[in-house]
Amino acid sequence: MERSVVIDCFPESAVRYRHGYAVVAVDVIRATTTAITAAASGRRCFPVPTIEMAFGLAQALDHPLLAGEQKGIMPMGFDLNNSPTELLARKDVHRPVVLLSSSGTRLCYEASKCQMAFLACLRNYVSAAHYLAQTFSRVAVIGAGTRGEFREEDQMCCAWLAENMLTMGYTAGNRYTLEVVRRWSGKPPHAWSENKSASYLKASGQSADFEFVLSHQSDLTAQFVLQDGEVIMTDDPSGLSCRRENMRCDV
Repeated sequence: MERSVVIDCFPESAVRYRHGYAVVAVDVIRATTTAITAAASGRRCFPVPTIEMAFGLAQALDHPLLAGEQKGIMPMGFDLNNSPTELLARKDVHRPVVLLSSSGTRLCYEASKCQMAFLACLRNYVSAAHYLAQTFSRVAVIGAGTRGEFREEDQMCCAWLAENMLTMGYTAGNRYTLEVVRRWSGKPPHAWSENKSASYLKASGQSADFEFVLSHQSDLTAQFVLQDGEVIMTDDPSGLSCRRENMRCDV
């Protein structure tokens, strides 16, 4: 079977890859960065697509934190924003976090309906690419998108992950994938630092998250898998379930 990787965008796109693909959700600013950082710190993390699901899940968990935003605004009743630095500043790692964002956690939710779903950001794109290349024949890397745009930071992360897989013998699933890879190949990590996402963080007093993203590049080697609605950090996803129909899965 030919091995291929495809780049796509927006939560609604995940349905195209429900069967026969491992799906990777990417939202650099900030949902997957926050979720991965939470799991890497030892905190349980549950991405949810709506405020209603956030409050509903919180009732079933032991003393959880509600973290997130909708259209850039932290909802009433939440404890903190969708922020990796705010989470890391807290000492209550034993408290699970229910994470909500405008598009990134919706993408996570849709990806979780696929046969195997992973999370990636700039912290783990290299290790994700290497693991996926050892395990799955077809991979879809999906950016969350913001306000109808495939933002540059997500393009870059998706492109770098896919480029790593291309160097390991994968083919691009379509012409668009090649275009995105070529657009970001060889670019410095700060190449997106003047875009709308970066400007929003700076203007809204959240520069700490901007600096965090820029200063944390490929510093994690574990895999981050969506399992039963939770982000699981593992060095070996083989113990997690994989829906195998029409899919090469060697885990």
